[in-house]
Formats: sequence, C-alpha cells, structure tokens
Amino acid sequence: MKSKFAVTLSNVHKTFSGGNKPVLALQGVDLEIPQGEIFGFLGPNGAGKTTTLRILTTLLPFEEGEAFVAGIDVKRDPQNVRKSIGYVSQKGGADPAATGWENLILQGRLHGISKQIATTNAETLIENFSLKECIHRLVGTYSGGQRRRLDIALAMMHQPKILFLDEPTNGLDPQSRNNLWSKIFQLKQEGVTIFLTSHYLDEVDALADSLAIIDHGKIVAVGTPSSLKKEISGDIITIGIAKDAQDQLISLLHASNTLLKEIKREELELRLYVDKGALALPQILRLLDQSSVPFETIQMSVPSLNDVFLKKTGYSLREGEFQ
Repeated sequence: MKSKFAVTLSNVHKTFSGGNKPVLALQGVDLEIPQGEIFGFLGPNGAGKTTTLRILTTLLPFEEGEAFVAGIDVKRDPQNVRKSIGYVSQKGGADPAATGWENLILQGRLHGISKQIATTNAETLIENFSLKECIHRLVGTYSGGQRRRLDIALAMMHQPKILFLDEPTNGLDPQSRNNLWSKIFQLKQEGVTIFLTSHYLDEVDALADSLAIIDHGKIVAVGTPSSLKKEISGDIITIGIAKDAQDQLISLLHASNTLLKEIKREELELRLYVDKGALALPQILRLLDQSSVPFETIQMSVPSLNDVFLKKTGYSLREGEFQ
C-alpha cells in the first residue's frame, strides 16, 4: 500500500567516531512528512540538521532505525531513492564554465533521459523558473538569484516528487528571495513535496505547512508554524538591558504584580512572557521608572518562531547562527 508520507524517519541514530569519544549526532529521530507539503527543518549548528538531510538524500549511512523516502527504504535501495528525489545543496551543482542550457541537458542525460525528453523538460523549466534571459550564458556570469533558480531547475530535470532544498535563499537580496519563494510555492501546487532548511525564520513561517526543530540530535518540536506559536500563550515584552542590571530587574519583576508568567535571559536582553501585554507593559514601564534600573530598549510582540525555539531549547535561533 502506498504511504501517505513522502518522508518517514523512525528511531534513527547516527554516531560519528573521532576524538576521545563518539559523537551522537542523531539520537532516535522520528519524523513523518505528508506528501505535497512544504516542510521546514530548523536547528542550530551541530544539532543534527545537516546529518538528517544527508541521510535522507543517501549521502550518509546510519546505524540504527529506518528511513523511507518516497516509500523507498533508504538503506536497502538508495539508488531508487536518488531517482525519486531532487537535491539542491547550499553551494549548488551547476558548472560555471558551461551555459545554463548545457547544464540542464547534461543533468537530464545523466538521469538517463533521452535527448528529446531532456530538451522538452528543459524548455518547460526555463519558462517556469524565468531563465530565458540568461539560459545561453555561462553560469559563471549569473546573478545569485539566477543561479539559485537554475540550481532548482537542475534538481527538477528528472521530474522528482520530492525536492530537498538546503538553505535555498542564503545570501540573496530580498527581491530575489521573494521571487524564489514564488517558484517554491509553484512546485508545491504541482504536487512536489519540499523539504526545506533555512536560517531565515520569516521564510519558514511564510512557506512551511509544518516544521520540526532539532536540537542535540533530538526532535524537540513538530507542528505547523501557527500551532507552535500558539503554544506560547500571551505576549512577549523584550527589554534591552545590560547583564549587570538583569538580576536587579528580575528580582523587582518577581516581587511585583505585572501579569508575569516567565522570564528568559539572553545576552543583552530579558524576554518576559506575560498575560495581556497591553496591561502588563504600562506596569513594567512604571516599575522601571520608579526603580531607576537602567535599560536600553523595550518592546512588545506576539510569539514568533524564534520564541518557539527559545522556549523549546533555551536559546534563540537567529539569522546566521546555524548552518
């Protein structure tokens, strides 16, 4: 029976040897990704995100557990897994010394596609990914946005139903990012399942139907962006304050009646989780004024994916913090 999941991981373990003791990269990872979704995968540097991606794309073996991609056992039949997926790495795979057209046709031929079908597929992808203006130029002359659109087109030459994108918009300007977002949405509408890693939280929030957060080799949260943010009830008040003044303010806050639920420390910030932020904010401002505790900034916001990450792991997930 055909699985309703495009990707399934069950109790997957991966250990790297080296140094004085083995490194446990993955510690019993379980994931189920429905077909036709855009799935976001978040994690800090060293959390196991890249290891998971490499396992699913058959680039890395693992010791325990099971992994299925497109219903195919990754351990037992990696060749057919590779036929069923497209993969775009952070660096991409296009040959800069060849034209975009030459890259596309070569990619198709490497997948065993006839020249006629490769030509047809390439023409369709050139149209879909807005590559007409540059397709006969050397890839080395492409802009960042053109290069990433070509990278995804290359991954789609054999018409896979699952596409793995590793930091697809890293380094792109806002206009190029938005353009690529629209192309990713288009692929989803065509029925492609997309596994997306990104260090742009707004990108995952905007694109992903569901997401998972991995930390220290374990999945610590799974859900839709909205459901995960709803787990953090109330509002968040962020106070920019020096480290040496934080203890004093925390003591004052705990002693006051400011609708306070929880406090999280960061480097130069305190994040206050409160009920009814519109009522709590004036109370906190009065407390700061009366106590003369020095602070730099104060702002109120609704929970974000960064707040979800902070809640689940104890530290923030900020742009550029993880790879």
